[in-house]
Amino acid sequence: MQLFLVSSLCKVFLDERPLPDLPADGLSCLWGETLSVQAAWSDPGGAFRTDVRLEVDTPFPGTVRLRQVRHVPVRFPALPDADEGYLRTTPGLYPDILAEAPGIWNAWAGLWETAWIDLTPERGAAPGIYPVTVLLTGMDGARLAEARTQVRVVPAALPEQTLIHTRWLHCDSLCHAYGVDMFSERFFDIAERFIALAVKRGINAVLTPTHTPPLDTAVGGERMTCQLVGIEERDGDYTFDFSLLDRWIDMALRLGAKWFEIPHLFTQWGAEHAPKIMVRRDGRMVRRFGWETDAAGEEYAPFLCRYLGALTRHLDARGLRERTLFHISDEPSKAHLESYRRAHGIVADLLQGFTVIDALSDVAFYKEGLVRHPVAASNRIEPFLAEGVRGLWTYYCVGQYRDVSNQFIALPGARTRIMGAQLYKYDIAGFLHWGYNFYNTQYSRRAIDPYLITDGDGFAPAGDAFVVYPGPGGAPEESMRLMQFAEGLCDLRALRLLEALRGRAFAESALLEGAGAFTFSDYPPASGWLLAMRERVDRAIEEAVT
Repeated sequence: MQLFLVSSLCKVFLDERPLPDLPADGLSCLWGETLSVQAAWSDPGGAFRTDVRLEVDTPFPGTVRLRQVRHVPVRFPALPDADEGYLRTTPGLYPDILAEAPGIWNAWAGLWETAWIDLTPERGAAPGIYPVTVLLTGMDGARLAEARTQVRVVPAALPEQTLIHTRWLHCDSLCHAYGVDMFSERFFDIAERFIALAVKRGINAVLTPTHTPPLDTAVGGERMTCQLVGIEERDGDYTFDFSLLDRWIDMALRLGAKWFEIPHLFTQWGAEHAPKIMVRRDGRMVRRFGWETDAAGEEYAPFLCRYLGALTRHLDARGLRERTLFHISDEPSKAHLESYRRAHGIVADLLQGFTVIDALSDVAFYKEGLVRHPVAASNRIEPFLAEGVRGLWTYYCVGQYRDVSNQFIALPGARTRIMGAQLYKYDIAGFLHWGYNFYNTQYSRRAIDPYLITDGDGFAPAGDAFVVYPGPGGAPEESMRLMQFAEGLCDLRALRLLEALRGRAFAESALLEGAGAFTFSDYPPASGWLLAMRERVDRAIEEAVT
């Protein structure tokens, strides 16, 4: 029986022996931080499949959680001109899902099984080095293999995350995946579980559908109505009901969310039309605005004045002005500059004092004063950095597939985690990603099963559209990629702590040792550098606090 311990950044394929990448002296973590490692095993000389038991033996002062790494079908791992940093570019089964651990595990002849092990020290736990032994035994109790490492607990806690981090929760995907009605009691139960997990992994902003988000929708088509604000039209005037919105806000606050993100006020890729907005008129619900509505037409602007006036007053009454993010239109290109300018002119005064952000690739929108808080594409961020944008955000999606960090299943874990260190170096204020749980095809023409189709039916490399799976019982199942990005956020917070203890120059020095240029597109690709960097930071924190 062969058994290896590897880092959380390693992706163990069924048909490939992993290369152990854990440092000889183990890893470290701070109080309350989750440190993850993996155990991978195979039985080349045994039967095709053998039942075994897996045990973690450790005096570690905290919780130890076991999960099974499951593989998913990947048909579209990378775009044809992808760089050479992908693990594989061929279709196959790739490791991604972190499922609940089975009571009985399997050992395969010629295949590799993998367990994910989370270790989280209690706050105030005694500092020191703790051995961790992973044991494989037969069903008769006979010891088949063991592997060892150690974990050093640093007597300090990570500071609160200051980065604003949003990943869009798609409510229609929850309804399709679980067969529930929008905003039913069962829906809220499921949404609560998905938001709770998001907050646990550092996603502290929640897309709050006051109206149906005009995102990833075919021109002329529509997605399932998802509108928290009740609107009634009578004699040409509008009244607004915020009771359902308040229920959403109360839920998110209770779960620990810090920010509320209002959907875009105009359609994606150009701001040329109104989003779908449903209104009760003469006792029935009608689609009052949508693709047929000119964004700058005579009907929509007066409605926005009433809608945003009522909404912003309500948010102010709840004390949420400083914690609310608005959008105008998602990912406009330079060709849309004039239509975006018109949309901006309609709402600029109405949103005075609120934060307005939008995802961009062209710095012209910032330079012309149309977007004061740009969310720059990570592969196009240099012009924004050169402009010295204060409070700059960044994002990636399908277009950021060469050289820069991303969350595709076929990318190494280190390439997903590295974003945390990059966010620190460039003092980035926020990170946005469009797909926490997008389980649709391109343009949302139909729903899909993400366990079977990981590429949105061929429109994006596998893993671009989601980082959680719709698990059984309404509970999300995490991906390796969500955990790896969360580890990057812990790196960011550890660097913030070291900066508070020793100053910015010292923290940057600890980060950049052996890193070379270290930009968004030029950074050490190997997991070994990332793990060593974090060890340097942790040791410096330990020295400073003791």
